[in-house]
Amino acid sequence: MSENKIDVSNMHHAIYAFPDQMVQAMTIGESISLSKNYENLNGIVVAGMGGSAIGGDVARVLAAGELTVPMFVSRDYSIPNWVNQNSLVICSSYSGNTEETLSAFQDANSKKAQIIGISTGGTLTQNLQDNNYEIVGIPSGLQPRAALAFSFIPMLYILHAIGLINYDYKTLLQNSITHLKTQRDNWGSKESANPAHAIARKIRHTIPILYSDSDLSEAAAIRFKGQLNENANMHAWCNRLPELNHNEIVGWENNKDLLKQISLVWVADKNCHQRTKSRRDVTRSIVGSFPANDIILEADQNSGAEQLLHLIHLGDWISYWCALEHGTDPTPVVKIDQLKKILSELI
Repeated sequence: MSENKIDVSNMHHAIYAFPDQMVQAMTIGESISLSKNYENLNGIVVAGMGGSAIGGDVARVLAAGELTVPMFVSRDYSIPNWVNQNSLVICSSYSGNTEETLSAFQDANSKKAQIIGISTGGTLTQNLQDNNYEIVGIPSGLQPRAALAFSFIPMLYILHAIGLINYDYKTLLQNSITHLKTQRDNWGSKESANPAHAIARKIRHTIPILYSDSDLSEAAAIRFKGQLNENANMHAWCNRLPELNHNEIVGWENNKDLLKQISLVWVADKNCHQRTKSRRDVTRSIVGSFPANDIILEADQNSGAEQLLHLIHLGDWISYWCALEHGTDPTPVVKIDQLKKILSELI
């Protein structure tokens, strides 16, 4: 079956357009003009789910080197109890109708937090407007997971506008855009030299376990897991070094026939702690013969921003090709829609 007959909603284009969306998101970021003063902040919470929450993870990792207050991503109906009038809560929902984020907004409002929203509209935008909070509007018409650039890039501009970060993130984003534009034609093709397609063919009939080794690679691994789930309709799970050396490494022992149905994928940060890198190498030598595949994904760039965005875009393409190898349209999320419908009837 041809690619066009499987990918009927053209997820290929949505992934291919990621660097173009980054350009558009930077234009939106340049237009952000906050009218309120956000001073004496004790912490930042990003309230979101799915792709919006991943946007928070990416922004948190990219800002980590400069932030002097904690930044926390909350994937729940409520926000941490420490939030108060000196906390900033960024409510991020692509549709504006994510029920967990709407609930988190109400919790943040009741705690008298300072709130900024990122959304295309919906109930969240209405709630923000009704309560005189600021909102960054982003383009509609995409699958939420295909709108990642419109989630994390405005957050960076918000953090800069508030005075929490001052490094040259714009140049790093521009460098990443240039790099990704050179990679996408390869990763998005069916040519034999395409590593994304080759990896997809290896892992398509297995359950991928994604092992990361830093905050940076963990964010990329979580994104990759979600894309395998939603695009390819495949199970996958994540863990991280060095923690997995204190528990999960022992799980590579029994049920050896089942272990052969697993692909071990190392999502690697070339600048991770040297001892963590040593742990990765030793762990691979100990367990690498048990799974069906032992694969390492690593970016060559030196900057964390460029590494992270490289790994994210590569993972998106691998998930896309896994979907096509299964003959699965990568756009519909039938079980999510089914769940939402049932939950709506329980209210």
